[in-house]
Amino acid sequence: MSQPAPDDFARVRDYLTGLQDRICAAIEQADGGARFAEDAWTRDEGGGGRTRVLRGGAVFEQAGVGFSDVSGSRLPPSASAARPELAGASWRAVGVSLVFHPRNPYLPTTHANVRHFRAQRDGETVAWWFGGGFDLTPFYPFDDDVLHWHRTARGLCEPFGGQARYDAHKRWCDEYFFLKHRGETRGVGGLFFDDLHTDFDADFGYLRAVGDGFLDAWLPIVERRRDTPYGEREREFQLYRRGRYVEFNLVYDRGTLFGLQSGGRSESILMSLPPLARWEYGYAPAPGSPEARLREYLRPRDWLAELG
Repeated sequence: MSQPAPDDFARVRDYLTGLQDRICAAIEQADGGARFAEDAWTRDEGGGGRTRVLRGGAVFEQAGVGFSDVSGSRLPPSASAARPELAGASWRAVGVSLVFHPRNPYLPTTHANVRHFRAQRDGETVAWWFGGGFDLTPFYPFDDDVLHWHRTARGLCEPFGGQARYDAHKRWCDEYFFLKHRGETRGVGGLFFDDLHTDFDADFGYLRAVGDGFLDAWLPIVERRRDTPYGEREREFQLYRRGRYVEFNLVYDRGTLFGLQSGGRSESILMSLPPLARWEYGYAPAPGSPEARLREYLRPRDWLAELG
């Protein structure tokens, strides 16, 4: 089982900056109009990043792809309480995170993240791990899209434990992206993993598979749904459901909470929020309507067995 070497952090960092470049180029091509604007930033305690945001595109109302490489002399109390061995250790975290909010309500919102963390004390590594995944949040779900998404996810897991890896990380995604106060999943899931630290080379390989495979999962759905006709009803429902996305990110998302608690750059951390959203007291979709149909998709399901 391999452990990280001194230069391995640079390898991960180089991969992630290249991944950000490749994803941005692919999304600009898919949108066909708008381009990403880059905001490079530094962090007083250590590190920095580059936040890229595309706005007002033909396909994407807003698309954000952020790279960060940040460090500190101590972790927030909430993090060190969960991992006592990290108390008093210096740390460094590098990652790419993206959220795409399409304009068309029939094209789902999507999120992906891949990251690496390392902690040291007296020059020795005391902890390291990889984390990441991707998930899909439709407003008007299509079975073909859900099936393609999960088939792609399972295929990425094949060299790294196959069905067992897919089952574990699919279940982790369902459990993590769950709005407890609403009693529903954020969407139809995908993959989620954290604290992966068994074998550096194998775990880094899996991180790359998930990062590189995101576009294979996402772009075919863009091509299918980007031109679907819609009206004001669908748009209003999209904005209402975006409110649930905001609720999750501000209440439960560990990356958002860690970033804010560790003194991160607020604009980059909150890039995941949609440009427009709405809330409506006591809203309930009409029984039998397309909007009511979404409820059946907001619970853990064995999509490959049910739809495949």
